[in-house]
Amino acid sequence: MAAAAAAERRAFAHRINRTVAAEVRKQVSREYSSSPQLPKKQGGIPQLVPLTEVVEPLDFEECVTGHLSDVEPGPLHDLVEFPADDLEVIHQPRDCRTLEPGVPEDGKQDARVRAAVQVYTEDWVIIQRKYQRLSTMSCANTAERHRDRQKELPRQDFERDEVAAAAEECGSQGDPEDQKRCSASLDNTPRGSWASSIFDLKNCAADSLLPSLLVRTAIEETDGRNEEQRKENRQREILALFPAPDEDEVVERCSIPEVPKEHFGQRMLVKCLSLKFEIEIEPIFGSLALYDVKEKKKISENFYFDLNSEHMKSLLRAHGAHPAISTLARSAVFSLTHPSPDIFLVIKLEKVLQQGDIGECCEPYMVLKETDGAKNKEKLEKLRGAAEQFCTRLGQYRMPFAWTAIHLLNIISSAGMLERETAESEGERRGTWNERKRKVHERMSVGEETCSFSNFRPATLTVTNFFKQEADRLSDEDLYKFLADMRRPSSVLRRLRPITALLKIDISPVPENPPYCLSPELLHVQPYPDLRVRPTKEILEFPLREVYVPHTTYRNLLYIYPQSLNFSSRQGSVRNIAVKLQFMAGEDPGQALPVIFGKSSCSEFVKEAYTAVVYHNKWFREAAGDPPGLAGRLVHLGPGSVFCIHRFSPSRPTHLLAGLPSSTRNSN
Repeated sequence: MAAAAAAERRAFAHRINRTVAAEVRKQVSREYSSSPQLPKKQGGIPQLVPLTEVVEPLDFEECVTGHLSDVEPGPLHDLVEFPADDLEVIHQPRDCRTLEPGVPEDGKQDARVRAAVQVYTEDWVIIQRKYQRLSTMSCANTAERHRDRQKELPRQDFERDEVAAAAEECGSQGDPEDQKRCSASLDNTPRGSWASSIFDLKNCAADSLLPSLLVRTAIEETDGRNEEQRKENRQREILALFPAPDEDEVVERCSIPEVPKEHFGQRMLVKCLSLKFEIEIEPIFGSLALYDVKEKKKISENFYFDLNSEHMKSLLRAHGAHPAISTLARSAVFSLTHPSPDIFLVIKLEKVLQQGDIGECCEPYMVLKETDGAKNKEKLEKLRGAAEQFCTRLGQYRMPFAWTAIHLLNIISSAGMLERETAESEGERRGTWNERKRKVHERMSVGEETCSFSNFRPATLTVTNFFKQEADRLSDEDLYKFLADMRRPSSVLRRLRPITALLKIDISPVPENPPYCLSPELLHVQPYPDLRVRPTKEILEFPLREVYVPHTTYRNLLYIYPQSLNFSSRQGSVRNIAVKLQFMAGEDPGQALPVIFGKSSCSEFVKEAYTAVVYHNKWFREAAGDPPGLAGRLVHLGPGSVFCIHRFSPSRPTHLLAGLPSSTRNSN
């Protein structure tokens, strides 16, 4: 029986391979387990190319350039040629942020300086590609654009869909006769069968008649009519209907560069509102600056402000001319390119030089109170009389007084928490204050950007305590130690006896195009409607790391920081030391140039600047100047020397102690 069954089997059945797919895969994996390869012919010699080899994408421009001779002329010949009018040269006027040009005047420039300055004043020359908008660089097929194109497509209705819809409608009706007529559905018949064809013929709608089908027409007319009909409801970008590629598989990712402009980081506006002490006996002057504790660097220049009353300012009128409006600024714009949780806003206070150590001068502010007028009236009158004498004799000299610091992360995190609280739903549990604070630190640990100075909520701060400036701890290294200690729970500074005061400042993000601003060069920034309004100063940033942007503005600023002076070889006592800085145009003492920026409530430019007078040999003073842009003319610092060392005595006239020979020169 088995032999008979085998004989009845057809011949082609004996040739069918009975090997299952699993065995085939095992065999292939054993043969090509090391490196799957494909045959490839190169130069007529067959070679094996591993399947794992990464194939570089084809460079279209290089391929076309290398095969220009192989291109045959035809209707599509223009597709492989670069258009002759692709490149366009456009001259765009350069925008100027300030009302005045920031470059030196033409009449006082050397030829080399004029050539260098011309780089900052010429119009931009832009090379633009006319047909760049047609490339994938400008018209990238993203998933969002793909969905938008699909919404614009007209709906396509086919006869099969209409028949299926009609069958569903018949099935939903309750009449048995209707269900019987609709029982012969297309879904119930096998595809391609005779019954399916009969069903399609019986249920399809009749096509509209073609009245001109048998009329003889010219071939050109027929082709033209067909071409017009093909253009109706035609998709403009047929290839754009393909699904968008993944972000990692994009072939071309380029962007048209923007016109270069001046670099700004995240900007923060600080307004100094008021400063009051328990007693008011003398003028107090303040300064603001940003410091990074982790990097141990100062990241901004100083901003000087004066919040004294008119009575206190009148004590110094004998030592200065009418103050320029630029020195009356009480608000500043700070820029941060690299924001971090280690940045502090340091506030330093100075007072007019007087007799005694810093500790002795601070003692009345920690002991006396204006409210105890009857008890301390005689002492306060005596202090005011002494302060008036010192302002008359030594009004142009300063001494360190007190300092404090504000951790900017506390402002940003608090404002961010308040903003997130308003966004939460009322029914959601918000948790306690400690829980929300813990969540902020958790976000910082996972790398969330919580140090954004561009979108936090404005805050008004009240600083009530200042630290007494110690004479032997005036350096920046000592300041970094204090700032690092302020973040610890058991701060050493909290055990010190503070100076009670009331300083109110407002910190907020900078709005777009704020009015009444002055650049670091004291130029009026647009918009500036009224030159008589108290300005806001833009404070120059000292970035922690190099910022790789082109220099588009002319900036000629020099910052000098005297650090220390060693008088160990000099016999006798050396106290009350200050350094005077000058920019000299010659050896004559009267040739000092008024190019040093004034601090607060003084002239806009001064001829000399003094460091704060201290008991021994250290200072903390920044001197900023705008040297003249003159080539071929040597500009010196100091009258024949870099610095002049002055010794001060509150009870005797001031005299020159020493002059340091200069080897530093600034040539532009």
